[in-house]
Amino acid sequence: MNTTRWLAYAQLVRLPNVFSALADIGLGLCVTHSLTASAWSSGSAWLWTGLFTASGSLYMSGMVWNDIFDRHEDARSRPYRPLPSRRVSLRTAVLLATFLLIIGMSSGWAVAVGQGTHSLLAWHNSGLMATVLAVLILLYDGVLKATWLGPLLMGGCRLANVLLGLSLLDPQALPDMERVYVASVVGVYIVGVTWLARREESRSARHQLLLAVGVIGLALLLALFLPACLPERLGTFWFPYLLVAFAFYLADPVYQAIRRPEPYLVQAAVTRCLRGLIVLDALLASVFAGLPALLLVLLLLPARWLGKWVYAT
Repeated sequence: MNTTRWLAYAQLVRLPNVFSALADIGLGLCVTHSLTASAWSSGSAWLWTGLFTASGSLYMSGMVWNDIFDRHEDARSRPYRPLPSRRVSLRTAVLLATFLLIIGMSSGWAVAVGQGTHSLLAWHNSGLMATVLAVLILLYDGVLKATWLGPLLMGGCRLANVLLGLSLLDPQALPDMERVYVASVVGVYIVGVTWLARREESRSARHQLLLAVGVIGLALLLALFLPACLPERLGTFWFPYLLVAFAFYLADPVYQAIRRPEPYLVQAAVTRCLRGLIVLDALLASVFAGLPALLLVLLLLPARWLGKWVYAT
């Protein structure tokens, strides 16, 4: 397969953004390692590999389904994309999206079985979370993306992905409400980012961008109160300051987009926020695992490098 064909497939699956999905699983890994002594027991490596495979495959499947359902609109407004430009055929795209969806769900259920039969009865087991995530992806891409439910559904996808990352965690180590709280921070953040991107191909309405930024701000506020909601005194002294620094990291491109809501400025803000999800995952992980969890930020390196050739939005 030549370089041009590889580039077409990388664009189809939005390869730079896959690392943000893997960061959600990395967050789960850090939380599990911090709260569960058996996180690194023999045989756990393949379980974590299964979760990373499930998350990455489902994310890429969702990106391909997105372009399949949007192919007619893309032919008018984004003819450079792989499907309207015919660098990838519709049949190949459908087969690829279906294959990735099956791999993602199968990996999730394989991890659940590997944990033991007791995990299959839990509402948050990895197989169930992978299946819920697959259903939400198809509902978003095929039915509800253009409706007011679209951003909420995308936030639900991210919430389910974080819960997938937390599925190896002993239920006794982190109660259900706290588990959902952690995932909700990421879910609410993505609701705001999705809202921000709603009209990125044309001139956006300034009031819509302001509302989207308000939702992102709400997610950061939820993150700020996370340590106080946990059953034990966890976290690092630096967490609030790092969270403020993260807000400044997002601020400039978002401010420029609000000041002049042109497509290229809004797309730049969306790209920064999407990459920022990796940073947010790292910050949340540091509440449980301390400063070493910030190494998750290194996932930005391949995301930024690939972003030189592959669009992220």
